[in-house]
Amino acid sequence: MRPDISDSRPGEAPVEIVDYDPSWPAKFEAERARLESILTPWLAGPIEHVGSTAIPDMPAKPVIDIMAAIVSLDASRPAIAELPKLGYVYFPYRTEVMHWFCKPSANFRTHHLHLVPFPSRRWTDSISFRDALLRNHELAAEYAALKRTLAREFKFDREAYTEAKAPFIQRMLQKTKGN
Repeated sequence: MRPDISDSRPGEAPVEIVDYDPSWPAKFEAERARLESILTPWLAGPIEHVGSTAIPDMPAKPVIDIMAAIVSLDASRPAIAELPKLGYVYFPYRTEVMHWFCKPSANFRTHHLHLVPFPSRRWTDSISFRDALLRNHELAAEYAALKRTLAREFKFDREAYTEAKAPFIQRMLQKTKGN
């Protein structure tokens, strides 16, 4: 087994939702700078803080979600071998839309990294969802309550937790596209 690819599936760490940590934006910025030093050859746009840790006062899994805009999945394949230098482990997960990594392991995660083609639907939907939560505090509160409920229900099934959030996310994306 290559050291840069995990032999386990994402989902080993339990789903745990914690109160917002005001250090999350600074942790993202520090990681963004480290990632730029490795990813520059494959970047087609910004490295963005996405997910709930990017939303002030939003409870979240204590994992910094990062999305990097790349030219293409094929062109960025060499990045898979470079990212272990920063402690990232590659998981061949949803390979048709991204290269996905976690740090430092599936059992203890501090960061998720998504290398996503720019522009793509995955890219624009992730940014649109984050920005809608930033603009609409009622929507953010509704999402926070949903996340807490789903985290209790799917504590040991991260994939089911993620899938159960999908209808809310899709409904909200449809509203933002309609405005």
